[in-house]
Amino acid sequence: MKVLIPSPLFSYTGGRKAVEAEGRTLEEVTRSLDRSFPGLRFRVVDEQGRIRPHIKFFVNRVQTFELSTPVGPADEVAIVNAFSGG
Repeated sequence: MKVLIPSPLFSYTGGRKAVEAEGRTLEEVTRSLDRSFPGLRFRVVDEQGRIRPHIKFFVNRVQTFELSTPVGPADEVAIVNAFSGG
């Protein structure tokens, strides 16, 4: 499936905005991404296996909050890095 990568993570993907990954859940997709792009998963999933607070996942443009969310090969996953500041 196609995974859209936010610009703060381009250093892990060699500057690519979109990459391919496999999996039946977001959990499996993040592990697939980490096999191809070591270190990327740690930037989006914490040590307790939860999505980091500043990261948002969208499956086919619908935000999801659980790594157990099912996905299919034709789906598009977008990882969005939230901005903060004042």
